[in-house]
Amino acid sequence: MPFVNFKTNKVVKIWDGIYGTLGHSEQQTFGHFTIDAGTVLPEHSHFHEQWCHVLEGELEFTVDGETMLLTPGMTAHIPPHAPHSAVAHTLCRVIDCFTPARQDFIELEKMS
Repeated sequence: MPFVNFKTNKVVKIWDGIYGTLGHSEQQTFGHFTIDAGTVLPEHSHFHEQWCHVLEGELEFTVDGETMLLTPGMTAHIPPHAPHSAVAHTLCRVIDCFTPARQDFIELEKMS
């Protein structure tokens, strides 16, 4: 499917306080997510490369021990297997892109 309307896709809960809509190709997962203020994303890692772009809000992001307060227009690049975590200082809206596609997110969509 060459076009995706993220405003009409099914909303999926990714973590407590993190939810949104997803689009997938064979190689990538692209998500429009809302992160509630005060949400803490514990440190974790995965084999996917990830880009997290902040559209709204203030998101404190740590990648491999380096921390930055991301504000609108800023992006975090998370290499495969890099430990990372985040804290939403305010309500945030972000776009996340994962390569390869997130099969676990595809399964979450099916269960929602």
